[in-house]
Amino acid sequence: MELASTLSLEMFGKPFLLEKRIRLLHAIDEHGSISKAAKAVPMSYKSAWEAVDAMNALSPEPIVNRETGGREGGGTVLTAYGKRLLNHYALLEEEHSRFIARLASLVDGEEGTFGTIGRLGLQLSARNQIQAVVTQVQQDGVNAAVTLRLKGTQQLLSHITAEAVEDLHIEAGSSVIAVCKSSNVFVVHPDEAEPINLLEGVITMVEKDTKHIKLTVDIGGHDTVVSVVPFSIYSTTLQTGDKVRLGIKPRDIMIGR
Repeated sequence: MELASTLSLEMFGKPFLLEKRIRLLHAIDEHGSISKAAKAVPMSYKSAWEAVDAMNALSPEPIVNRETGGREGGGTVLTAYGKRLLNHYALLEEEHSRFIARLASLVDGEEGTFGTIGRLGLQLSARNQIQAVVTQVQQDGVNAAVTLRLKGTQQLLSHITAEAVEDLHIEAGSSVIAVCKSSNVFVVHPDEAEPINLLEGVITMVEKDTKHIKLTVDIGGHDTVVSVVPFSIYSTTLQTGDKVRLGIKPRDIMIGR
């Protein structure tokens, strides 16, 4: 897990300094012109003036002054207070970078609690999101087969593109998140041929409406999988406490990091 953060400040409870506004102030200091500064950032001329007005309004002293007269009809300059502000922001940014570097040194790797904290911010519509470890990656042209070991030692096979493997830096030993929609998890009957991905578990919860049944299944290792199946087929056959076998097609398993 890589830590990253941007520095922002508040004044009177409102956002005051954002990275783009700091770039605008530096550009004004360099060019002495709001139009040239806006092009350098880049942002529109109107947005640049709105940002300047907002910063001046939030500041106890003016940060930017409009100068009139002169050979070119005036310009836009930072006040002495504005220049001190940029200097102090640079000091804060330097200290902020040291702080982030210190935090990064405390991170105990993807397998530890800091990696878990990062994953807690992940929000997807897919109901099933399970931590797994990559045990094997086999590439065949544009496609790749990725074997995953779950915490309860059961395994899954995911078919994704070779490009995704490269973009996500997936290799044996990588800690990843296996993602699958509940509607893509189906119940496997004893007399059916076993699918490539077969998970065994115990039903811990059954929820029903007139069309569907939602099963929550404990598959071991403190992992649960949710499956949504047709009510018309399973209305009387699946109960809490029953052992069940679940199937998932490899193409229906996405991988996230």
